[in-house]
Amino acid sequence: MRNVKVAATQMSCTGSIDKNIAKADGLVRQAAAGGAQIILLQELFETPYFCQKEKSDYDVYATELEQNKAVNHFKQVAGELQVVLPISFYEKKNYARYNSVAIIDAGGEILGKYRKSHIPDGPGYEEKFYFNPGDTGFRVWNTRYGKIGVGICWDQWYPEAARCMALMGAEILFYPTAIGSEPQDKSIDSKEHWQACMLGHAAANLLPVVASNRVGVEADEDSRITFYGSSFIAGPQGNKVAEAGRTEETVLVADFDLDQLATQRLEWGIFRDRRPDLYRVITSSDGELIIKDH
Repeated sequence: MRNVKVAATQMSCTGSIDKNIAKADGLVRQAAAGGAQIILLQELFETPYFCQKEKSDYDVYATELEQNKAVNHFKQVAGELQVVLPISFYEKKNYARYNSVAIIDAGGEILGKYRKSHIPDGPGYEEKFYFNPGDTGFRVWNTRYGKIGVGICWDQWYPEAARCMALMGAEILFYPTAIGSEPQDKSIDSKEHWQACMLGHAAANLLPVVASNRVGVEADEDSRITFYGSSFIAGPQGNKVAEAGRTEETVLVADFDLDQLATQRLEWGIFRDRRPDLYRVITSSDGELIIKDH
């Protein structure tokens, strides 16, 4: 038996980086007090979601990993509380910019970072203006409490990303997120679709999935997004074991036996019966498999 308790948080964000970090700190401490050992905060929680508009002014939010306020703050918190913290931040590296997550282990050391692979581009979510496509590839980390994989927001719509992390040995998948209404069409509500995609990742890979989203209304000139929260924790059959509402700032906690889940994956034979030799078409963009002569 190897039990791990995980947590998802959700909160609203203001224009004050210090206040946002302080609020996130409070939620982490609340989760840790409830026994959580791996605690997920939402995407880009240091600031409002600045990608609604294409503005070079927001480049001031980008920092190198070593100088990032949230990362340095939560290194201390992780060491103090003995918890694992994936921390989302806007990364600057020379002339490149990335939407990144630093993985902080329970001793406060950084195990590495992941850079968001899939970068969206649409009304209210103009991320291609701000972020280079991630170049780390999908990664997993051996934390004190288990092997975890982390994707970032738009990554969560891609089953390929989840499967890659599962094949690399991830025992739990985490997705920090910033998603809400569509500024160009108020009739669109993607909440059910958003959850269904990740529930599918949990079911298809027999892995728990943890998703953390923001709440609140954020506006930038004529663009306005209502972030719909609905953070959740899914069990390995794609079942929601905990779910937040659309508006409250809260913490969700759930407990999993990683050894039991590993046995379950073996019994189902999902990974044993895979046929990677038949999947090469997935590496194409247009569905046409071109076999080159040698």
